[in-house]
Amino acid sequence: MKKLLIALALASVCLPSLSQAQVKIDMSKVTCGEVMAMPPEDQSDFGAFLSGWFAQKAGRTFIDLGLFRKNTVSVMSWCKFNPSASIMAAVDRAVGQK
Repeated sequence: MKKLLIALALASVCLPSLSQAQVKIDMSKVTCGEVMAMPPEDQSDFGAFLSGWFAQKAGRTFIDLGLFRKNTVSVMSWCKFNPSASIMAAVDRAVGQK
């Protein structure tokens, strides 16, 4: 009986984590229009992810908040006029304008 209770307790702890689906997103296919359509808090999270990804790619191990803000404004401004363009192209363009 004791083993059954322990097994049930372990199963109840593990089951919720098993039900969470993992989502994979091909970042090369995300368009500016899709990012512009996101709620502001999602845009912020998405921007932080991209900033980290590009910083790692460039070998930077620090966060430059001023550069992050500048690049975010640049990307979003460019995306307004290029909604069908890849967000990766927009970020590449913004990062390349240093």
